[in-house]
Amino acid sequence: MGNNDSDVIQFIHGLRYEDLPQSVISHARRCILDLCGVAVGGTTTELSRIIRNHAEANFASNSRSVRMMFDGRRVSLPGAALAGGMTIDSLDAHDGHVLTKGHVGVTVLPVLLALSDAGYIQDDREFVTALVLGYEIATRAGIALHASACDYHTSGAWNALAAAAMGARALALSPAETREALGIAEYHGPRSQMMRCIDHPTMVKDGSGWGAMAGIDAALLAQDGFTGAPALTIEDVALADLWGDLGQRWTILEQYFKAYPVCRWAQPAVEAAMSVVREHSIRSEDIRIVKVISFHQACRLATREPGTTEQAQYSLPFSVSILLSRGVLGTEEVTGDALRDAEALRLSKAMELHESELYNSRFPSERWAHVEIELFDGKTLKSAPHTARGDPETALTDAEIDRKFVQLASPVLDQARIDAIRDCVMSLGRADGRLGPLLDVMLRPVSA
Repeated sequence: MGNNDSDVIQFIHGLRYEDLPQSVISHARRCILDLCGVAVGGTTTELSRIIRNHAEANFASNSRSVRMMFDGRRVSLPGAALAGGMTIDSLDAHDGHVLTKGHVGVTVLPVLLALSDAGYIQDDREFVTALVLGYEIATRAGIALHASACDYHTSGAWNALAAAAMGARALALSPAETREALGIAEYHGPRSQMMRCIDHPTMVKDGSGWGAMAGIDAALLAQDGFTGAPALTIEDVALADLWGDLGQRWTILEQYFKAYPVCRWAQPAVEAAMSVVREHSIRSEDIRIVKVISFHQACRLATREPGTTEQAQYSLPFSVSILLSRGVLGTEEVTGDALRDAEALRLSKAMELHESELYNSRFPSERWAHVEIELFDGKTLKSAPHTARGDPETALTDAEIDRKFVQLASPVLDQARIDAIRDCVMSLGRADGRLGPLLDVMLRPVSA
């Protein structure tokens, strides 16, 4: 065991609530509330319904079974992690990090809830600490994987290490067992190719549920004596600098929040189009054609006539067009009847996507787009370059995070439960330390 992985393992087991700056604790609460809203909204998707039924049928309840998020049925720990991760991932509105080109909380929260419901985490301060730990491990593992592997892998590939780290801490594994857990997780993590799902959007999405399942199972296997190959994203000396600032630089503060439930790469174009509408008060019926100038990966989000919510969430043309047609872009705009919106489909099918070498050069640390909108009267309206709202530099306010949570949850939950979730999340680390009320409001079925 080298110095780097020894330091990481010491961080996994040694981090304490008292070590966390207040800004980190506050941000952790924001992350949890945001993820809760996405999870509740996600339960309405066909993807979530299938995966939760699959978990119940194939991840049998046992002596340490736990409840699935907003479902209540009992399954094994890996089953609950799988179902929760994929439920959040089913609605592309969860937090992320620009340099990982992916998402952390989607795996971290379901794993944390499963470990807590199993009784391994019983204190609200430990709940917050373990959540922060997951963000710190996953973010660095994601950046490390992109720096060391030739392909662009889904978030599950590196989120698996966070799940293993949280599992190792909760199960009180030894340092040697923790190293094995990290190695198992990295080896078995789903190194699925993200651009395949960008080009052909389906329910496999970002692999985060699979990473959650693989990571928590890695910790359980290590507890039983199973061994793994070294986790190179942690142990490779060429990547040591990525891990040297654990406990000093808090990457949870670098996460972005999404203003819309579509791929982050599409959102700069959404913002640019909306800016033109606001400035010139145009209607979609006035528009002949929209030209979007953005970076290569955004232009790969090219589905014109989405037939499923997955295709709609990974479509830049449809995301921009449904916003222009309806004036809003929420869950209802990427599901159901919205996929047959004639005006949105007219604009989507005609939209032109163009790459900018300048914007390409700034990706992934920056994502930019601008639009040119040609009207039927012959005028051309141009936007300024836009990034997506919700990055640390363009942060959503606490009120905006709360409003997003309510908008996602209100079609599914009554007001009393919405208020109870908010109260439980925002009191983490401040109240009597009990997790029971939080677990109750987050694990009960949505219909209860």
